[in-house]
Amino acid sequence: MTVDVRPATDADWPAIWAILAPVFRAGDTYTIDPDISEPDARRYWMTTGRAYVAEEAGEILGTFYIRPNQQGGGAHVCNCGYVTAPAARGQGIARQMCIASQPLARDLGFRAMQFNFVVSTNHAAIHLWETLGFDVVGRLPRAFQHPEQGLVDALVMYRWLD
Repeated sequence: MTVDVRPATDADWPAIWAILAPVFRAGDTYTIDPDISEPDARRYWMTTGRAYVAEEAGEILGTFYIRPNQQGGGAHVCNCGYVTAPAARGQGIARQMCIASQPLARDLGFRAMQFNFVVSTNHAAIHLWETLGFDVVGRLPRAFQHPEQGLVDALVMYRWLD
């Protein structure tokens, strides 16, 4: 399955929220309060950078954002977050979003991409990011309180955008 990636619009929010809510509520991959309100989630996802959707035949199957990781001297490095709709997982949507996000990030003036907090138990994401050229450049011991596994490490992953 091949998806089209485009900037998210306000009209996309209900579909984006339907994708984000279960992931945020699970509390096992994102450092977001599992009880985050929908308005706060909307601000977090839609207004602190640029949000995008991945769709096929008009159905939104995933979403991601691109934003500066730091200000000033670190503003050339972006941070991204990706979430795939539960029904679309395992179909390569996250891979396509990550691949699409890299030239978008370059076009926005970013020279590198950094994932600040990849939960070490998220093996599928770690494997995917590594296959796409990201290196683990740091490990934060016991930095994440996993709802089922207790304290687990978080990884910092980085890729220079060629």
